[in-house]
Amino acid sequence: MATNNSIFRTKELDKLLAETKGKKSLKKVLGPLELAMLGIGAIVGTGIFVLTGVAAANYAGPALILSFIFSGVTCCFAALCYSEMAAMIPVAGSAYTFGYVGLGEIWAWMIGWDLLMEYMVAVSAVAVGWSGYIVALFESGGIKLPAALVNPPANGGIINLPCILILLVIVLFLFRGMSQSAKLNDILVLIKLSVVILFIILGVGHIKPTNYHPFFPYGVSGVFKGAAVIFFAYIGFDAVSTAAEEVKNPQKDLPIGILGSLLVCTLLYILVSAVLTGVLPYYTYKTTAAPVAFALQKIGISWGSALVSIGAVCGLTSVLLVMTYGSTRILFSLSRDGLLPEVFSDVHPKFRTPIKSTMLVGVIVMLLSGFVSLGELATLTNIGTLIAFIIVSASVIVLRKTRPEYERPFRCPWVPFVPAVSIIFCAYLIWNLPHFTQMVCVIWLCIGAVIYFTYSRSHSLMSKEENVVSPTDGK
Repeated sequence: MATNNSIFRTKELDKLLAETKGKKSLKKVLGPLELAMLGIGAIVGTGIFVLTGVAAANYAGPALILSFIFSGVTCCFAALCYSEMAAMIPVAGSAYTFGYVGLGEIWAWMIGWDLLMEYMVAVSAVAVGWSGYIVALFESGGIKLPAALVNPPANGGIINLPCILILLVIVLFLFRGMSQSAKLNDILVLIKLSVVILFIILGVGHIKPTNYHPFFPYGVSGVFKGAAVIFFAYIGFDAVSTAAEEVKNPQKDLPIGILGSLLVCTLLYILVSAVLTGVLPYYTYKTTAAPVAFALQKIGISWGSALVSIGAVCGLTSVLLVMTYGSTRILFSLSRDGLLPEVFSDVHPKFRTPIKSTMLVGVIVMLLSGFVSLGELATLTNIGTLIAFIIVSASVIVLRKTRPEYERPFRCPWVPFVPAVSIIFCAYLIWNLPHFTQMVCVIWLCIGAVIYFTYSRSHSLMSKEENVVSPTDGK
């Protein structure tokens, strides 16, 4: 372990596990089914109900099927790395905690800071999509909501009120604890899975093979650009690892939750993209933000369209629940380690939930979704996830060399090949993201670096421990 206030100091696993048994520990209530449902709840949402049409129309065409396969394979490599790390280090914080043990404090802080941005922007973007579906459902019933109350100021409104209301409900559920939140998530996931499967069944009989030609309207490069865009659709399995500290049997159940949810969702995405681009020409989706419902309307199944819209609302609600949950656990972990003010690691005495982290995250995402037009900022969720995947994959390689004695209940196969491929694929997808996204991410990380060197480094729990042991260190 690096010492003398080194920015590369790492956490020892035994000390990290001891922290989960202290007064700032979380209640263990989750099993393998709840974890898999958490993963599916986070993954199946905006990507399948919104981004599929955008990616098909503007980037990949019918080859969107290959885009989903490429992104799915990339995620599978990363998921194997996450499974090893989560089973070995069953502590809240996900990639942040893994990076702290494997690569050192500075890398942990930067990825934790990056994940805070990713999760909160994702929650805000999904809340806006949720609001859009709610407005459409009301309009289909003949009720037109006031434009001033469903649009942010930049879009000519006053406030996007539906966003704030749904996030308030989510935050109240999270206050009460993960047990009740998981039950709500299970119900929402079952509804949206039923709707997705119904769409596949209804649409498959209307597929016209001619709609698959040309298969590569934007060239082979369009497949990879499409993969970079729809990568947002796979965000979520990493959220399972943020729940590590609240799992009854983390060493066994976390890999099941991570890999199981990813495999189910990858199969669903491939089938949905095949049906979408088969029932209608890919370019028809340029004009819609709700491609699944739009496709059913166009083939004359209007009742199915309404049902899909309801399923989409349930689906996006579960995404909001899981991603907001993930945000609070990352903030909690950063605070418990002293890298952010200690107040945000306070735990409710009855519910054993990080109450103040939940409050802060709730306020931020409500303000973002209710008053800000996110636009291209939503793509920051992609780059944030990809960077996290790189950090986790690198940590697997490093810890296999530096800490071979650590018990690994789940072992990623073919190390270092699998982690290396994950790193290469993720770096390639980052390269294919818009320059605006890359630029904003760099700015955000620079802000994080300033915070680390002006506050976090000196307030770090590890820094305080080192100063107690040797007051002369850290010059």
